[in-house]
Amino acid sequence: MAPSLHPLIDNGLTKGSSSHPGGTLKCQCGSNKVEVSIKGDVLHNHACGCSKCWKPKGALFSVVGVVPVDNLKVTANEKKLKIVDESATIQRHACQECGVHLFGRIEKDHPFKGLDFVHVELSDEKGWQEPQFAAFVSSIIEQGFDPKGMDEVRGKFKSVGLESYDCLSPALMDAIATYTAQH
Repeated sequence: MAPSLHPLIDNGLTKGSSSHPGGTLKCQCGSNKVEVSIKGDVLHNHACGCSKCWKPKGALFSVVGVVPVDNLKVTANEKKLKIVDESATIQRHACQECGVHLFGRIEKDHPFKGLDFVHVELSDEKGWQEPQFAAFVSSIIEQGFDPKGMDEVRGKFKSVGLESYDCLSPALMDAIATYTAQH
């Protein structure tokens, strides 16, 4: 049986709407859910194989989008949020009860400061931008995935139209390099 990359990818991608208005992300608690309001669509969305990102049960990858910090607002049960790893560059805010990451924020000087990282699958609204690429693909090996299965993983990404990288996409790597050269 083929490994589950992510529920939003396994059966093919659903194209998002070019005029998506945004929506509400909710944690997975049965009641008193943490709610985060997102204004507008994500700027880009991608699959991520790193060990830090929240993944749904059984998935090898997370799906992570970014939004401007000003477009995100915690609207319910903010007191339930806790930063997962205070030493990490991306301060991932997770619900202390269910463990779901609602958003990640970069507070220090960094090329992506000013962007929040979100998981749009936590929204009931449809039409969010679909993943555009897969990042940090070989990182799943570090988390216990058998290296012999990597061709199948990359093939599965390719079959749904996603390029796979062992870093970020070339355009995002160029943005990081440009920022670094200017600072």
